[in-house]
Amino acid sequence: MKQNPSHQAILPDLKRVEGQVRGVQRMVEEEQYCVDILNQIHAVISALARLEDKILKKHFEHCVAKAVKGASAKEKEQKMREIMNLIHQFRKVN
Repeated sequence: MKQNPSHQAILPDLKRVEGQVRGVQRMVEEEQYCVDILNQIHAVISALARLEDKILKKHFEHCVAKAVKGASAKEKEQKMREIMNLIHQFRKVN
């Protein structure tokens, strides 16, 4: 059974992002100035990017490090493939 690292520490950050998204929704409903809405959306995107960085760091420190230290060659290869897939996925431009 896999034991994943705890992500409880980022819950306050996620709740803050949730509040920011609600703020954007409220701004749209109130027909506020486009630039103000865009600035708030950018703040949400930046906050999500910081959360993504925190989780990715934890993944490397916990999951990847564990696989590299004592796992079988197959598990190491699987983790490396997983990392490469993540990098490929994150680099995609819509």
